[in-house]
Parts: sequence; structure tokens; C-alpha cells
Amino acid sequence: MNSQFKKGVLELLTLLSVRKQDMYGYELVKVVSEAVDVNEGTIYPLLKRMTNEKYFDTYLRESSEGPPRKYYKLTTAGHLRLNGLEREWKDFCRGIDSFISKHERTKHHE
Repeated sequence: MNSQFKKGVLELLTLLSVRKQDMYGYELVKVVSEAVDVNEGTIYPLLKRMTNEKYFDTYLRESSEGPPRKYYKLTTAGHLRLNGLEREWKDFCRGIDSFISKHERTKHHE
């Protein structure tokens, strides 16, 4: 996938993932990777920025597999941001799909 496309949609995918249930960082990497190829070096800075922007609250939860994990929980601001991004994404896709349909090439016989 084009890296600029991916960059533009990562915030939306991350917010969508956490809307269903609180998640920790590596869990988010796995879930978001179902849609686009990402790694921890991409997701963790995004989570830090989005937490600073108050889209997430964080808390620690004990883990049976090592140290406590930091979980991300969507805030009211996060829900509002997600709703806006979903609307923008759907409008964007409709516009692009419409443009493609209008400009599809038909085969010309030479």
C-alpha cells in the first residue's frame, strides 16, 4: 500500500480498533496490521501523540506474561474525532469512486 495512503488512515484505524474495546500497544499493532502493514515503530508514536491530544486515556493492567501493560481507552474527544474521521473517509471514498467511474477508460480499437 502507498505509504501516504497508509499514513492518512492509521489514526482512523487505531480509533476504530479501540472503540470496540480497550487495547494495549502491541495488540493494536496486530489488529491494525489486519488492514495495513504496520509495526510498533509506527503505532507507538501515533498512540503517544493521540494520547497527548486527549483522544485516549491510559491505564496499567497486570499481565500474566510479564510487566503490566498500558491500555488505551477512547475518551469523549476520541469518540468525536473518530466520528469526524469516519465521515471524512466515507466522503473521500465516495468522491474518489465517483471520479474513477467518470474517468474509466474504455478500450479503443485501433
